[in-house]
Order: sequence, then structure tokens, then C-alpha cells
Amino acid sequence: MDLVIDKGNTRIKYAIFKNESLHEKAICSSTELGELLERFSGEVSRMILSSVSPVDAQLRTELQKCCSNHFILSSTTSVPFTNQYETPSSLGADRLALAAGAMFRFPETNALIIDLGTCMTFDFIDKQSNYLGGAIAPGLQMRLKALNAFTAKLPLITAETPQDLIGKNTKESILSGVVNGMINELEGTIEAYKLRYPIMKVILTGGDLPFFDKKLKNGIFADEDILLNGMYFILKHHANKNL
Repeated sequence: MDLVIDKGNTRIKYAIFKNESLHEKAICSSTELGELLERFSGEVSRMILSSVSPVDAQLRTELQKCCSNHFILSSTTSVPFTNQYETPSSLGADRLALAAGAMFRFPETNALIIDLGTCMTFDFIDKQSNYLGGAIAPGLQMRLKALNAFTAKLPLITAETPQDLIGKNTKESILSGVVNGMINELEGTIEAYKLRYPIMKVILTGGDLPFFDKKLKNGIFADEDILLNGMYFILKHHANKNL
């Protein structure tokens, strides 16, 4: 079996692949990662890790003990598409995996992948398998926390669906501004891409996916596993390349 681990800003997602399909997936904390690797030690044939933060020596040792046939996804990793980002060394591994996931699910198709996580990211890969880049913006929780952190009186609000466009109190005003603002930002960005690429798939993913997928216009594919599948696609590409 193969193990895929995505170490993000706020949580760690992992998946077990058997017979080239996603067999099991779960979430763990940073403190539980060592236990996870110990549990799967000796059972994993191949493994890939994506991390938004630098991988320290202890984690590298734990990865080696779990599975010697492993690698850490980075900007230097061979991927199954052409990376045209002007500063590839600054491109996050998660964004590479998202592009690979879109290519895996919709081959030879223009695709815009929107990840609604700590940050809201847009990544575009064209039908010739060229990764062109995208955009990075604050995510939902970051926006709510920023209003509280950078003002004297605004409270920290838990994300909810706004009851009305016009907020009748501070809580409602914050929710209307943040949530409706993100919806308009998402729809406006999607329409701008469609002006350049009229035939295009739009894929929505990320931790805040359930909060937005029903609020956007039709024609958007929701896929919470596209990053994990993209990492597995890169894992297979890496294995085939080294045969």
C-alpha cells in the first residue's frame, strides 16, 4: 500500500491508497504524526509527504523508519506537467499537488483549482498540461481573525452563513462583509478566467469547501480529495520515472 501525507497550516491529512485507488483517509494533529508513521512502519511500499513548513531532522528520521522508499514533495520534484511559474522555488508543494490532481481528474482540459483553506488559492493548468500560476488571498478564518486582531473593538466571529446582505449588528455586518465578499471575489475571479478560457473546469476544494460550494453558481466541481489524489499521481509519476 501507499501512504500520502499532506501537512498543512492547520491540520494534517493522510490517505492510504491500495490498488491505485483511495482506500482510507483521515486527519491527525502534528503531535500525532509520529505515532501515525510508527503505526504504518513496515506496511507501506511507497510514501510521499507534502508540507507547508520546513521538514526537520526528527520528521525525516521518522519518515525513513516508516518507509525507506519515500520522498518529500518540493519545487524540485519531477511532476507530470510543465511548470511555467516564474519563481518555481517559491511555489508551495500543495499547489503543485492541486495542479496534478486537476490533470489526473480532467486530462487535456483547462482547469482552475480553488483551495479554500487557511489561504484561498487559485491555480490554473491548461489543456496542454502547462501550469501557469494563479493567485493567493486570505482565507475565511484569516479574514475573521484579522478584523479582530487589527482593530480595537471588533470581536472574533465564528463563521456562519449571513442572514441578510445588510448586517443589522456588528456580528451580522462582519459575516456579510467577509462571507459575501469572498463569494463575490470567487465568482468574479472565475468569470475573469472564463473570459480568457471559455472552456474550463472549475474545481473547488479545501477545509472551508462545505461553507461555499452551495453558495456559488452552478458548473463548479467540488472535490475534497483532489490534493490527495494529486499527490498520489505525482508519487506514481516519480516511481515510473525511476524504473
